[in-house]
Amino acid sequence: MYGSEGIKPSLHGSLLNIQNTVQNLNIFYSNLPVHSKCYVWRRNGEIIHALIGSANFSVNGLTTPFREVLAETTFDTFAPLNEYIRHILNNSISCLEVGMARVVETATESESCLVTLLSRDGEVQNAAGLNWGQNPNNHTTPNDAYIAIRTFHIRANSNIFPPKQLNPMELDGRGRMQRHNDSIEIIWDDGVTMEGLLEGSQPIDDIIYPKQISSFPVKAELGEYIRQRLGVPSGQPVRKHHLQAYGRLDIEISLLSDGVYKFDFSV
Repeated sequence: MYGSEGIKPSLHGSLLNIQNTVQNLNIFYSNLPVHSKCYVWRRNGEIIHALIGSANFSVNGLTTPFREVLAETTFDTFAPLNEYIRHILNNSISCLEVGMARVVETATESESCLVTLLSRDGEVQNAAGLNWGQNPNNHTTPNDAYIAIRTFHIRANSNIFPPKQLNPMELDGRGRMQRHNDSIEIIWDDGVTMEGLLEGSQPIDDIIYPKQISSFPVKAELGEYIRQRLGVPSGQPVRKHHLQAYGRLDIEISLLSDGVYKFDFSV
């Protein structure tokens, strides 16, 4: 469910892709101002369990300890909650029916960034970037990959690539004490989603920023996905001619909401 304000084309396109590719999913835009977060389980149309609070329906919102709140509702609240949800749905429209009049371009230059997949010498690195896992001395697997964040990307797009979190979050069993940053949610142009991480460190004007983007917690997920789109066999190195044959040498990264990114690799 999304609010009634004008919808960014990047977000609308991503939601359409998800709606068209995921079964048992319906995405609606509300015509009423809505900021509530309700998670409801039903049996035979009746609510049997519900959570309400501040957590967005995203990896960051639902998994980061102490960041958001969700509380169970009691049985006596099911009827008014059901009535509230019915009222919102009756004043909503499917994302499949939204006309271009509702889709507005509100992005500024700082909300979208073209990130190259090539090194500074104009090639795909042999044992870094998309080929991070090709060096056995890196203690990686062959498909491990990352996307480099350069200094000029951060200077021009500091809201997309915020400073590193200096205080580690509580350990969640996936290395959170070591990586500092919360994970992000990546929505690709074809509707594929994956969890990612803004990792590494680079100082810019005495502030520490991340230096690369990887998939998380499996570093190979990003490399496998890129290879699949390029038609490169799993485990094999990516070369510049693969990108040229595919039709682009970069990825457009947009910040959709806090911790949620769109990666556009379409041609």
